[in-house]
Amino acid sequence: MPKKNIREGFGEAAEDYLKAIFTVTEREGEAKTKVIAEHLQVQPASVTSMLKKLETLGLVSYQPYYGAVLTSAGEKVAVEIIRHHRLLESFLAEALGMSWADVHDEAERLEHVISEEFEARIADYLGHPERDPHGDPIPDINGAFNDDDGQPLAQLDVGQRATIARVKRQEPDALSYFSDIGLVPGASVALIRREPMNGPLTLDIAGTICVLGSELAADVVISGRSK
Repeated sequence: MPKKNIREGFGEAAEDYLKAIFTVTEREGEAKTKVIAEHLQVQPASVTSMLKKLETLGLVSYQPYYGAVLTSAGEKVAVEIIRHHRLLESFLAEALGMSWADVHDEAERLEHVISEEFEARIADYLGHPERDPHGDPIPDINGAFNDDDGQPLAQLDVGQRATIARVKRQEPDALSYFSDIGLVPGASVALIRREPMNGPLTLDIAGTICVLGSELAADVVISGRSK
């Protein structure tokens, strides 16, 4: 039986903000107003206004001139939207054959409108996957994540090999580039050279040599390091 809709009465904008706060907090350790604005590509003043509204709804704890923390209720809504989003990405890629570079934007449009029954049917159809096409963990029906965290690609030592576990970037251009060089979840990668001063990494990706900038490398997660 599909679970109860915990998002009843919340608009898409509120859901977007809650998901953004969760995502930014996961990445940065906190959700400052400026960073939320950059993530959503809106003005800081708009963020401040929405955070105040979300606080009156009991969904965030807002600290003026700083940022916000999700309440328990706010986190439940955020995780539900993330579950919708990542299940949709998986469905679009597996069932419809869409490129992993394109599924993010499509899932962004659909995540707010699918019913809990449709969510359950997608999960059943896919066999209740634990990760989406980018390797991001999909929360289960109770909102729990099965995530081993992994390590940043840049932590590889020269000569070490690992498996790509997750790619956190969502921009289509970046994902298309990763796909072109074979840097996708499940691929084997070894570090050949690291340039000084936070310079680029020279990698062996399943036998193909390429150079990856430090900014892109920061959003790639690995697992299973070995010599």
